[in-house]
Amino acid sequence: MSTAKRPNIIFIVADDLGYADLGCYGGREANFGPVSPVLDRLAAQGALFTQGYANSPVCSPTRFGMITARYQYRLRGAAEEPINSKSRGSDTLGMPPEHPTLPSLLKDAGYRTALIGKWHLGHPPHFGPLRSGYEEFFGPMAGGVDYFTHCDSRGTHDLYEGAEASKAEGYLTDLLSRRAVDYVDRMAQDGNAPFFLSLHYTAPHWPWETREDADRAPAVKDNLFDLAGGNIHVYRRMIHHMDEGIGWIVEALKKNGQLDNTLIVFTSDNGGERFSDNWPLVGGKMDLTEGGIRVPWIAHWPAVIAPGAQSRQLCMTMDWSATMLEAAGVAAHPDYPLDGVSLLPVLRDAGHRFDRPLHWRMNHRGQRALREGDWKYLRVDGNDYLFNIPGDERERANLGRKEPERLERMRQAWEEWNSTMPAIPEDATVSLGYSVKDMPQR
Repeated sequence: MSTAKRPNIIFIVADDLGYADLGCYGGREANFGPVSPVLDRLAAQGALFTQGYANSPVCSPTRFGMITARYQYRLRGAAEEPINSKSRGSDTLGMPPEHPTLPSLLKDAGYRTALIGKWHLGHPPHFGPLRSGYEEFFGPMAGGVDYFTHCDSRGTHDLYEGAEASKAEGYLTDLLSRRAVDYVDRMAQDGNAPFFLSLHYTAPHWPWETREDADRAPAVKDNLFDLAGGNIHVYRRMIHHMDEGIGWIVEALKKNGQLDNTLIVFTSDNGGERFSDNWPLVGGKMDLTEGGIRVPWIAHWPAVIAPGAQSRQLCMTMDWSATMLEAAGVAAHPDYPLDGVSLLPVLRDAGHRFDRPLHWRMNHRGQRALREGDWKYLRVDGNDYLFNIPGDERERANLGRKEPERLERMRQAWEEWNSTMPAIPEDATVSLGYSVKDMPQR
């Protein structure tokens, strides 16, 4: 692929978004109207994937898979479920700077690169976006911050411009959106190289704050999990704010004549949280049931993708990273072969399908899963299950006793895959923000 024709790439990641939160995935309208009109239009004008997954049901492990296009289990930091504020100063719990990444590979091939939004792959001085292939960075380092004070769960200010603290004021979702518009405009003026923009929102992650809720910041500063706050109306408004910002970016691309040859990909880092709509799926964040890992995947690229495309191709986060590399004509580093598989043939022809086994494991509750074709093998708390997903998306009809041979074959297939991965370290931690003491189980 010639340099002149290489696409710009914008990888938009929401935080804890449910499978059915968007209108294009069957989400209901809010009391103010459609929740996600911009993303719904991008899906209608591009491609929507109904069987797409996250690499993990929790944030930082997925982000390791996303940035490397490899199974996150290969890296020590990804064994944390998730990386938490106690990891500050650690020289092991983060993205190793020497490891090739999606942005570093693209940068080496002539792309301009930027991360606007959440990093959550380890703290300075040992780790950071500028050490892993991004030329520019604006956003928080940690897993969650207040939308107005930009402080993390320990009260530490966590908004950066490059390697320095940023004093930018305002609602974080809007700050990220406007910064992305500025980046798109600057790249259009430069015009000499394609760009790769990671736009990783913190929305609609807790705390539950809309643009109008600056007065809530003092009330949640000691517990950003915001266990006594929020409701579906606030949550949907937070999604809508993000959707509006994505609309600003699309308009900037149009204005600059960049939209046709820009690959925009939208997803979530994992399944939904307490106010999310995951219908018809069961479970959510931290679970390997479908609601914890199946997420929206929307791709828009007018130069390549036919409008109105829908695909049931199985895929997960790292496959999209591999897709972006192939779209840019960039090969993987020979010492770090990809686990992700490019979906470019599917983007060119929505009817194209290929076999794609998908594997997961979690320290939390000893979970494991394998999706292979229509079938899913699942273990939770030592119990093994077998489900036919197209026939039972809620994973309520366990077919393990009816088809014991299939269950055993898939269990062995998972064991064989797992034997190729490093073991879960004994000191790996699981961090839960709340329990049944705070709210009834889903």
